[in-house]
Amino acid sequence: MKKYISAILFMASISIFAQEDTTSPEQKWSGSRPDGHAPISVMGDHTHGKGDFMFSYRYMYMNMEDLNENSENIEFLDAIMPTGNYMVTPTSMPMDMHMLGMMYAPSNKVTLMVMANYLSMSMDHLMMTGATFTTESSGLSDTKIGALYKFFNKNKQQLHGQVGLSIPTGSIEEMDVTPASSPNEVILPYPMQIGSGTWDAELALTYLKQWNTLSFGSQAKTTIRTGKNDNDYRLGNKYSINNWLSLVAADWLSFSGRFELGAIDKIEGANPDLNPMMVITADTANSGMTYTNAGLGFNLYAFKGGLKNLRLGAEASLPLFQNMNGIQLRTKETITIGVQYAL
Repeated sequence: MKKYISAILFMASISIFAQEDTTSPEQKWSGSRPDGHAPISVMGDHTHGKGDFMFSYRYMYMNMEDLNENSENIEFLDAIMPTGNYMVTPTSMPMDMHMLGMMYAPSNKVTLMVMANYLSMSMDHLMMTGATFTTESSGLSDTKIGALYKFFNKNKQQLHGQVGLSIPTGSIEEMDVTPASSPNEVILPYPMQIGSGTWDAELALTYLKQWNTLSFGSQAKTTIRTGKNDNDYRLGNKYSINNWLSLVAADWLSFSGRFELGAIDKIEGANPDLNPMMVITADTANSGMTYTNAGLGFNLYAFKGGLKNLRLGAEASLPLFQNMNGIQLRTKETITIGVQYAL
């Protein structure tokens, strides 16, 4: 965790030596380019000018399959009895997320934002008897609000910080029927809940740099969980550093490459209604990880005409490394597609 905090403090120190330059607009970092926004999977990457609005929609698909114990792949039969310690193991977990966002800039320094999320998940399982079953959950997830503050924008560089709050609007009481509970529903394990149940702080610092046909971005971000929820647990804090390069291919098109280093802490506490010996996902020892991801994407930007300031972005990413605490499903591909429209 210390290395992520150090990175944030290092980026923040840049702002001490910066002053806002209001006399040379052509020397400022510009959002009016196809690479003026980060890859579509990165949030809070840009600010707006006074009075501007932006509306956005993102769709994200994430697939998890196979098992990792620490950083090594293991077979399903190695995790369940009689070889392993559990009666049930998950085998796959596809997830769909829909994200609606809005940004508004009351001044040239401050941009406000809000995002509502809808989450849908299913998880396939294998029992020690050889039988299989699937559980599902869906609904509104936690709502995000925040403010971006621009420290400086000059010499084709920008630095801005983010302070945000995650509001626990998502359910932590999702239930479904399992073979052991039929015909009754039981509480689902932690990964199948669609909310955190806690009020969480979100902090980030983003640095941007542009050249004629190339741009670079770096964002250090953390989510800090507070207290415990009504089911006596708290999800792990999150830390990530995203770096990306974008190449302008035309006035309306840019391509991007992104590299992410991240960590998630273990779950603290435990839901007393979950039996940690029943299924891998009900054991909090099997939570938290460190990881690296790489993504490739593109942005389309309408710079003139009736659709001016409309953007379409897409990115596909894959994990390069995953070191799990305990036994967990391995993240596979993640695909993000979104549109953004500024007024």
